[in-house]
Amino acid sequence: MTTNLAAFNTGDYYAGPKWKVLLWYFCNYYIFNSAFPWPYGFKSRLLRLFGARIGKGFVIKTKVRIKYPWLLSVGDHCWIGESVWIDNLAPVTLGNHVCLSQGALLLTGNHDYKQADFPYRLGAIHIDNGAWIGAMAVVCAGVTCGSHAVLTVNSVASKDLQPWQIYSGNPAMSVRKREINAHAVTLLNTAAI
Repeated sequence: MTTNLAAFNTGDYYAGPKWKVLLWYFCNYYIFNSAFPWPYGFKSRLLRLFGARIGKGFVIKTKVRIKYPWLLSVGDHCWIGESVWIDNLAPVTLGNHVCLSQGALLLTGNHDYKQADFPYRLGAIHIDNGAWIGAMAVVCAGVTCGSHAVLTVNSVASKDLQPWQIYSGNPAMSVRKREINAHAVTLLNTAAI
């Protein structure tokens, strides 16, 4: 038995109505994946119009690609850096205060290489509160990044990341515990008063 890509089909996968997918394609290409710095509020409203759940204080830079906004949920005060690709054939959920750095890839889809017709193998991604996905890092299908976990530059998360741990490498392995300077937190809390 060999791989037979001619036999591939999407099975029962349904992205949404064709008109919606096509309309989003143009919005994604000309507004989100553009180098023009469209205002964050405008982009937030457009994402909501297409079914995304977007929290307050959302920052989304230029050259971002989002496959299907109706499968995206973003908490409060999240940052999405330049050239991030959210390839969400399945749901992607970002908690509050999540940072996706430049060029990060959230990859909810893959193919089953054990099958000759190479069918989809999909899994939702959950990135919990305070987590940081570093520049050019990849989060694979079905992965949950625990609260305040860090995935360092160019690393690949193919398994769940535990809360308050820093992960590095391919595949990503825990290298140490994440600690946040208590003095900095006190200064932030004082400034908020």
